[in-house]
Amino acid sequence: MTLRLVETALEGARQAGAEVEVVDLASLRIHDCKGCGACYKTGRCPQDDDFGYVMGRIAAADGVVLGSPAYFDSVTPRMMTLMDRMSDAIHCQRLRGRYGCSVCPAGTGGEGRVVGYMNGFLVACGASVTGGTGAALGSDPGAIDRAAEAAHAMGMDLAAAIREKRVYPDQADRHRAIMKWLRCRIVANKEPWAHDYFYWAQQGWLLSD
Repeated sequence: MTLRLVETALEGARQAGAEVEVVDLASLRIHDCKGCGACYKTGRCPQDDDFGYVMGRIAAADGVVLGSPAYFDSVTPRMMTLMDRMSDAIHCQRLRGRYGCSVCPAGTGGEGRVVGYMNGFLVACGASVTGGTGAALGSDPGAIDRAAEAAHAMGMDLAAAIREKRVYPDQADRHRAIMKWLRCRIVANKEPWAHDYFYWAQQGWLLSD
């Protein structure tokens, strides 16, 4: 069901003129984050797995559609592992200027909270969120069809937002708050987070308002 919603959203984006690609976490090998901090210091994770491939595809995209079923009102362990490994993407705001949205099928509910969680993660990485949709299938099997219809429209809107370079003022305020918070943290950890500090200096963000 999750893959159906993701693929339907991407089909909407494709019909709106975007080039699309599916990255299925279930087919990849991504280890748990070890919390070693190497990514903050060097910009690279020392683990040998498929994370680099996934991060490369995300970094190359103008827009991202995240999808996960609801597992006790949260994302799956695979999605959580990916998010944990992307902590340096938050530090360096790797999705700044990009766009994203999320989809979630659920059994008895919680899809709204999971969509909100994934969209919150996208915002934390610097992206602007264009929407989200989900469906609780336990009591209404037909809900997946309505969610698929909504996902298709959402994919078309995602492509339009990218094309228009759309601005969301409420999210812009949130992005500024995140940047202010990160700036303090990165300056305070200049040595252990050497890569992040250097990256921020290159971007001219250390002295930004």
